Amino acid sequence: MTTDAQTYIDDMVAKRGYVLDYHRVMAAADFPVLQAANQLVDAAYLRQRTLDRKTKELLFILSLTVMRAPLPQLRSHIQVGLDLGLTPQEILEAIEISLPEAGVVAFQHGVEAWQDVVQTVPLEPTTAGHNGVV
Repeated sequence: MTTDAQTYIDDMVAKRGYVLDYHRVMAAADFPVLQAANQLVDAAYLRQRTLDRKTKELLFILSLTVMRAPLPQLRSHIQVGLDLGLTPQEILEAIEISLPEAGVVAFQHGVEAWQDVVQTVPLEPTTAGHNGVV
């Protein structure tokens, strides 16, 4: 990895609050493509425009939930949302929007990532039955 690539990926962390596995791989393997992809993200997501960063983060969380993005990616955006000052309830409400549009499977995916980050203790039933856990 070049010094330029290392500096670039360190700056990405500082600006975004995270980097993903593919960012690290592309910094080492094809730095110009990483830069090009990041320019698009910067223009649409990071740069201040009409929507504030909290709103954009909620939209990102919702869209990643609907797409059933990898859990580490979804968790990182939930954590960034919390770091920006969003409450766990605000983030959960964004995830809940996926339910009527994308269905229960996408919704469950988002709730799993949310619960992993915020560590809400589930309420356990007191009667016998199957709990749907495999």
